[in-house]
Amino acid sequence: MSITVKDVEHVAALARLELSDREKEQFTEQLNAILKYAGQLEQLNTDDVEPTSHAMPLVNVMREDEVRPSLPIEKVLLNAPDEEDGQIKVPAVLE
Repeated sequence: MSITVKDVEHVAALARLELSDREKEQFTEQLNAILKYAGQLEQLNTDDVEPTSHAMPLVNVMREDEVRPSLPIEKVLLNAPDEEDGQIKVPAVLE
């Protein structure tokens, strides 16, 4: 498969980009170089390679959850614009 100038023009139209003739030729060459490189990768033997979703292992950098005492409800409701039955009352957003 190769990219043509017509393909580049089509994508540019979808992206609402105006490209000069020189840019169209340049992008055509660059995209074909990318496809050529991808073709080289297809020739590699990957039978013994485990599928992965990430190239590097992911490590959770967040701290562990800790159970801690919360604020008393009376103190929380001091900041509420309005309260009803021990809950924060807000204006209705649905009709």
